[in-house]
Amino acid sequence: MPKAMSYTKGSIIYFEGDTDDRVFILQKGHVVITSTDVETKTQTSEQIRQGEFFGVKSAIGHFPREETVMTLDEAVCISMSSLEFENLFSNNKQLIMKMLRVFSNQLRQIHKKTEAVMNNNESFNQMDGLFGVAKAFYNDEKWQSCEDVCKIYLRLYPTEANNKELKEMLLKSNAYVQKGISSANAAEEMASVQSGGASIKMFELPAFKRFQKSYENGQVIISEFERGETFYLIQSGNVQLTKCINETNKNLDILKPGEFFGEMAILDNTPRSATCVARGHVECLEFNKANFEMLITGNPQLALILLKIFCKRIYDQKRRLRILVISDPQARLADVFCMFNEMNMSSGVPSADRRRKFSVTESDIIHWSGLPAQTAKDELKRFVVSRKIEIFDTYIIVNNIADMQRIVESRADVKK
Repeated sequence: MPKAMSYTKGSIIYFEGDTDDRVFILQKGHVVITSTDVETKTQTSEQIRQGEFFGVKSAIGHFPREETVMTLDEAVCISMSSLEFENLFSNNKQLIMKMLRVFSNQLRQIHKKTEAVMNNNESFNQMDGLFGVAKAFYNDEKWQSCEDVCKIYLRLYPTEANNKELKEMLLKSNAYVQKGISSANAAEEMASVQSGGASIKMFELPAFKRFQKSYENGQVIISEFERGETFYLIQSGNVQLTKCINETNKNLDILKPGEFFGEMAILDNTPRSATCVARGHVECLEFNKANFEMLITGNPQLALILLKIFCKRIYDQKRRLRILVISDPQARLADVFCMFNEMNMSSGVPSADRRRKFSVTESDIIHWSGLPAQTAKDELKRFVVSRKIEIFDTYIIVNNIADMQRIVESRADVKK
């Protein structure tokens, strides 16, 4: 049952790195939250207003605290367990939409930081941005994806039908697709596709069949820079999130069954912040903007699932950003392996043995590192030669994960 907690001036409510499932509401007094900026490693502070929640993401996402919370004077906070918060959240429509929008904005800000770290210094309007996405897929010889984005571009900007470069990209991409070639590296991509788990049971009801959509490998489900009018729930298959940086597509994440995507543009009425591409055969449920709020507020279980997904994505993207700010290539690749190790530990995989087997491909590691492909391949070869890792077609073995952790600790530095 929620209870009032009294604190004296200068009290620490919790420290960064702590783990517990409590959520707080500031009822009286003043509280300051201090956290470490992922990119600059400097301390940032934010004062909490009375009536505001704090500690939500780490509590319901079951992650270590990302901030230290201290009282500036005598304060009273309402403390509740994550389960008590979930019950409160599920029964308050206004709170549901407010928190979803807050977390959506936080995730978008992290995406912007990621974009800045990856040296995207160009400023695009929507039309130029969408053209850049098509060109990035064209340069990567991902023909199905290029064709799909070109068609989206022409649907949104039909007056550009005579654009010579666009016509050339569309013509060549279409020719390959007609031959059944979706990508120059289709075999490698398919080898790295992993089947996901079961979809959310509530969406298996017959009433949801009219929302079902199917996509094949390489098909673009939504494109960065297009207007957001729909969002999706993955029922089966994997969906790759990419972001176009200087006409090159960079991997942001790989989503699995039970996860949503496309909801950010609906929540804050902005263009799509990433491109979502099917990896292998994908089954989705597609919902439109008009029924989003009704669907969310009318289904507390769905709203809670979406809130937890936001918490996980924010945590995961911050972890991803920690990798990208490392300038030393070997340390960056080593931290990718450390990240996968953390993911396995959080999912309950035994970790007593220092030898690790990760179900990822060389291509996956290159994507996650954000390094130029050849640079990453050269550094991975050095790991192989020194017997730190073994690379196979569908998995990679790290012979001693402690070696990777030492490399990160000794060689990682921050981009200035």
